[in-house]
Amino acid sequence: MLPPLKIIKDGLRRTTEALAAELAQPGSATPDWSELEWRLAAVSSAVHGVSPLLSRGCTWDVPEWRHFLVAQREHVALRHLRIAALLEQIDQAARSAGVALVPLKGCALHALGLYVPGERPMADIDLLVHGSAAERTSRLLLQLGYVTSFEQWKHRVFKPRAAEPPAVLGEHRDTPINIELHVHIQERLPVSVTDISEQIHPSQPHDGLNAYPSTGALMSHLLLHAAGNICNRSLRLLHLHDIAQLSARMSPDDWGHCLDERIVGPAWWAFPPLTMAARYYPGAIPEAVLSRLHAACPAILRTMSRRQTLTQVSCSDLWLHAFPGIEWSRSLGDAAQYVKNRIRRPRRRSISARTWCARSCGCATSAGSPRPRGDAC
Repeated sequence: MLPPLKIIKDGLRRTTEALAAELAQPGSATPDWSELEWRLAAVSSAVHGVSPLLSRGCTWDVPEWRHFLVAQREHVALRHLRIAALLEQIDQAARSAGVALVPLKGCALHALGLYVPGERPMADIDLLVHGSAAERTSRLLLQLGYVTSFEQWKHRVFKPRAAEPPAVLGEHRDTPINIELHVHIQERLPVSVTDISEQIHPSQPHDGLNAYPSTGALMSHLLLHAAGNICNRSLRLLHLHDIAQLSARMSPDDWGHCLDERIVGPAWWAFPPLTMAARYYPGAIPEAVLSRLHAACPAILRTMSRRQTLTQVSCSDLWLHAFPGIEWSRSLGDAAQYVKNRIRRPRRRSISARTWCARSCGCATSAGSPRPRGDAC
């Protein structure tokens, strides 16, 4: 028998917020939690992608908890070796095919040295390619043993042939490495599309794997991705941690490039994720950056961003809300279209994408545990 939903809901909120505080500032006393709450803590850390990071700094003295964190770090480290080997294969194949690719997000953060193998899990490999080379890249991936899984408005997903994810909680070394191929870097917030592809494509790309044009461009992508996940209530603690870690390396010039209105337009969407990162990681985000974005962010969204918690905008909140993210609408027309989209029956492609996400993400758990929604992975 499962415990009442309210007990699970309250337990997820307590454990999620405690994990966030411990990850940002390690060394708190071991919580006096029940067996259920410790199980929910494991679920929260897995869903939010921070189990390996907590294994390094968290000193909570509960044997089962420590064993889970250490095991998660070992699985992530072994899976990282597979990802690194696959990236080398992709690089060689792309050079031979005359295709320029940009490995995104987690791959780029590892390349910068912000994380060592085993610290940061990667659900898949994200690659950006110019639209003119998308079909050549697809053929390249097919030659590497991949097949098309499904296609949605943001990307095309490839999976290894005859590969099935193991049914485990959190990360596992044998989880298939999927590849998401992007020709644009964009998010619906919640209806209108914000596109920063121009900022992410290298100005002088070479065949094979390319880095982001700048640290500011990488931060822009992290912020837009986090904004999209806040909007659809699937933010992960790992997203905030990435932003805080990269922010520590950024100069005023980097921030200037990140928020350059000549390239990305008014970066109103960057205020909510930066505000939340600043709340959970005190001192991580320069006040000058927050002040610069304050006026650009719509008043309602700005007000809500100041009081929303990680739990409320993530999969730790089990309640399904009627119109999550409607506060991101910038006009009455957008709000009306969003309501219409929520009321009508989902399209077959959308249902297929959500089904694939539920089956393939690394957060498959036992009955009663949450799964990420939308772009949580």
